[in-house]
Amino acid sequence: MDLKVKIYVTLGVLSPVFLYMGGRLSILVVIWTSVVLFLPELLKPKEVEKEQKVEPKKKDHVCKCGGKNGKSEAAHSDEGKEECCGGKGTGVNGKECCGKGGKKKVEVEPKKPKDGCCSSGGKKSGKKCCGGKGHGHGKETKDTKEPSPATAQEWDSLTVDFTNAFKPAKTSKAKKTVKVFGKKGMTQISSKQEDSNSGDLIKSAFTVSNDELLNSDIYVFYSSLQGSAEKAAGIVQEKLKAVEGLKNEPKLLNLDEIDDTDKYFVDVPSENALYVLVVPSYDVDCPLDYFIQTLEENFNDHRLDRFPLRKLVGYTVLGLGDSESWPDKFCYQANKVDYWVSHLGGRRIFPVGKICMKYDGFEKVGEWAELLGELLKDNEPILYEYDENVDDSEEDGDDQDGSDEGGEGSDQEVDLEDVGGKESDSKRNENSLEVKQMIAKDSPTYRNLTKQGYRIVGSHSGVKICRWTKNELRGKGSCYKKSLFNIASSRCMELTPSLACSSKCVFCWRHGTNPVSKNWRWETDEPEFILENALAAHYSMIKQMRGVPGVIADRFINAFKVAHCALSLVGEPILYPYISKFVELLHEKDISSFLVCNAQHPESLRSLGKVTQLYVSIDASTKDELRKVDRPLYKDFWERMMECLDIIRTTQSHQRTVFRLTLVKGFNMGDISAYADLVQRGVPCFIEVKGATFSGSSKDNVNALTMQNIPFNEECKDFVENFVAELKRRGLPYDIAAEHAHSNCVLIADTKFKVDGKWNTHIDFAKFFELLRSGESFTHMDYMQETPEWALYGNGGFAPGNVRVAHGDRVANDGRVDAADLPEIPVGAV
Repeated sequence: MDLKVKIYVTLGVLSPVFLYMGGRLSILVVIWTSVVLFLPELLKPKEVEKEQKVEPKKKDHVCKCGGKNGKSEAAHSDEGKEECCGGKGTGVNGKECCGKGGKKKVEVEPKKPKDGCCSSGGKKSGKKCCGGKGHGHGKETKDTKEPSPATAQEWDSLTVDFTNAFKPAKTSKAKKTVKVFGKKGMTQISSKQEDSNSGDLIKSAFTVSNDELLNSDIYVFYSSLQGSAEKAAGIVQEKLKAVEGLKNEPKLLNLDEIDDTDKYFVDVPSENALYVLVVPSYDVDCPLDYFIQTLEENFNDHRLDRFPLRKLVGYTVLGLGDSESWPDKFCYQANKVDYWVSHLGGRRIFPVGKICMKYDGFEKVGEWAELLGELLKDNEPILYEYDENVDDSEEDGDDQDGSDEGGEGSDQEVDLEDVGGKESDSKRNENSLEVKQMIAKDSPTYRNLTKQGYRIVGSHSGVKICRWTKNELRGKGSCYKKSLFNIASSRCMELTPSLACSSKCVFCWRHGTNPVSKNWRWETDEPEFILENALAAHYSMIKQMRGVPGVIADRFINAFKVAHCALSLVGEPILYPYISKFVELLHEKDISSFLVCNAQHPESLRSLGKVTQLYVSIDASTKDELRKVDRPLYKDFWERMMECLDIIRTTQSHQRTVFRLTLVKGFNMGDISAYADLVQRGVPCFIEVKGATFSGSSKDNVNALTMQNIPFNEECKDFVENFVAELKRRGLPYDIAAEHAHSNCVLIADTKFKVDGKWNTHIDFAKFFELLRSGESFTHMDYMQETPEWALYGNGGFAPGNVRVAHGDRVANDGRVDAADLPEIPVGAV
């Protein structure tokens, strides 16, 4: 069949395919093919076209080197030779000999004839043969003539081969390799293994442990809200302990209590560590969400080793859930943990277990653990199903010599489903954290916080009445902020727009019951909604005080007009995305703002708008002490705090700034000189030094403080006096200004607040709002007010108009206060 006919037939067969794949593609292919096929035909001379159309009969080729040999007989060349007569003339099938001016395409060494010229039967005649024409044996021909027009075979090279047209383009990484993770590093094995016994199963790769699994250091991790996962993890630990031949006793660890997850999930604690993760599944936000977030961030952190968990001997995950009540969410968090651990290089040694805890759940946990223990005795190679999504062609596919293993002869096979590329974003998003409510109403966190007296506002905010608010309503004293800054405790609302925090401080009141996170990852309530509902909740709790003995009527009435908002309480308020807008709403209602942040969010601090007073917690003077006291989540926590200090000195220098130091004996009261370094760097207006308040020890030992860690008032005063002495030695203008002995709190102030020999640490709130409404820029020096004598250092700081009640053996009366003995507080006063 003629070559053109073949092409036309092929195009006819493929035309339905073109139509199926799209009209535009079909038109382009047809146009392109037409140009390739017919353009050369139109440009060729007619004689050549005729010559190509008529195919001569195949016969013995006559050598055109003279036509006759010495015997006047026709000289014939051997069938199939491309040259004759020593290289001159035209060869077989119209191909030129070198002697006709064309280049010899294939150098074929001619057979050495016994007696004749060019194997044609002619006789050798000196240096010439074949009637005297052409060179004899041993002479090379020269290319002197131009090539003839394109022949059939040359024209055939212009045709198009559609065989590989619809296959994906081959990358530089043609040979599929499998990453095998071991203690000594990562090796690569061909993804196809020839095995006569494998049948139809294509084995990706086998991984072999470098040591017996029974010699592993087993770590059983768990996360638990209500205790079921903790009990299940204990069962797993006991079952593994009973495994015969196990060298080391399994260790039980609570993921929620680990200060630094990098100790286990970036750095591996031992060379033969093996992880068992017992993972529950909750539809509400829980500490496990933070753990999953950490794994995902480690995977995406270019500063870390791409596969840090390849150093593990192996891992396995046991998921707990309720398949009946939550079929769509059954063990979904176990799947997420398995996904990210494997993507971090972990070697799965046992399938993901999924157990419904509704019926006989703990018995099934025991069965799963027993089977795991039996398989630990087996050191047979483990089939490793290669996941090319984990692979990185740029990392591992670079050939040093620049060779391309994906060329012809490669046995790489590509599934059509993989043509679209590597892992899609939807796959990763499926295993990323979901957007949940921070504190859902049916969550254990909600129950714990409400039991502690919190009113949850929306899904992530909270409000609570401070004990000092209750005390001032009954005339028993005011908060330390009353003596230091002139805040009326009975008119102060304690609120936080974010119950979550980015630290887990050892002195925290909540004992770790609130969520933790480095950034905002929850559903977000509008600031207007938070403020209105927070005020309603606060007033509701004030109403409950109306039947309490000793409540002063005037103070009770004034309490229904909030004048101050302490944005602290628990959590990290500045973590809330709309914190600046929320503060503006407070000011619109003539509510002053006292914002406390933990110096871990420099971006939010830099963009913060005007507040009445800005606190920055400085809980330790050195990096090691800060890690122990605050237990921050950020790896660069120290650098973040330093950046916040620089912001306080520069961008936010117009604010009333306060460094808050919470003293904890045995943790952060040692290096006074290092504290002075921080003050010298940040240059705050005030330094508030306060002893930690003992709030009990939690049952899970998150808060390990005892009364031995709580400093006495005398110890705090000694610390402050030594601190000020160091600041003065360095020439820094600070001195002791005020105190509140009941709260174990002392205030150090910049001497610029000492005007005409009198301290002015109090705030003129009316002046603050007047300046704010003017729209003009102003600083902290524009709304200061003189500090009353009773609040000055050495006078105790107990506000007049209140009766101090002694407890225990020091009781002076029955604790009741007669309202007639107290001065009235005018309505509208602050």
